[in-house]
Amino acid sequence: MNGQAATRTAALNQGRAETRTLGECLAVNFATLMQAVAPELPQDRLAQMSAASGKGITHRMHLAATLTADHPAHRGFDRHLSDTVRGWACYLIAQKPGADLTQRLHAIRPLADDPHFGVREWAWLSLRPALSADPNLSIALLVPWTSNPSDRVRRFASEAMRPRGVWAAHIQSLRRDPSAGFCLLEPLRADPSRYVQNSVGNWLNDAAKDQPDMVRALCDRWRKESPGAATEYICNRALRSLGRKAATKEKT
Repeated sequence: MNGQAATRTAALNQGRAETRTLGECLAVNFATLMQAVAPELPQDRLAQMSAASGKGITHRMHLAATLTADHPAHRGFDRHLSDTVRGWACYLIAQKPGADLTQRLHAIRPLADDPHFGVREWAWLSLRPALSADPNLSIALLVPWTSNPSDRVRRFASEAMRPRGVWAAHIQSLRRDPSAGFCLLEPLRADPSRYVQNSVGNWLNDAAKDQPDMVRALCDRWRKESPGAATEYICNRALRSLGRKAATKEKT
């Protein structure tokens, strides 16, 4: 590691800089960062964090929140310079004792709108278990988010409830019947933001792997009712796996 890279790594591990790439997000030393932002944390907790270094990052994010939940420093995690620490704040919200889903969503919204791409992912990933435990309630609570002025918040509403999702357990009820989640997508079918368009297209691409006819029918209707570049992009993205599958069959 050259001097510049070493300086960069030290800044990330001390919480003095934000990560710029997914690679940097994954490379942050959580134990070193935790000691820097919560120096009075008992050594046995730092040892637990260090021992988890070989675990997956979502496991380590959850553990970091658990280990710092009763430390006074965590009250400022949601405003910390480090995007990783703000990610820990997401998991602290998800783990907050006694909070119901409405309260958790209210608390997570500023982090769902965070300028950093990583924090926005931690926002929905941290709440995914609670959201997937009651999909109908979650969808009802998230529908108003689809009209938020921020495309980041609108994207959260779609991304958090993807039937298959990324780095998250599948929502089996939405795999069986994705139409239950279509009310989240209807307001976004011609969204001007490519960030939102990608999420809606990915949501439907997930659904098409289990219920292709439902997704084809939805896209056919959208193309008739909302013709335009945004809707066409979403539908093309939604049907991309089905297109590849059909192309493969033709070749064989």
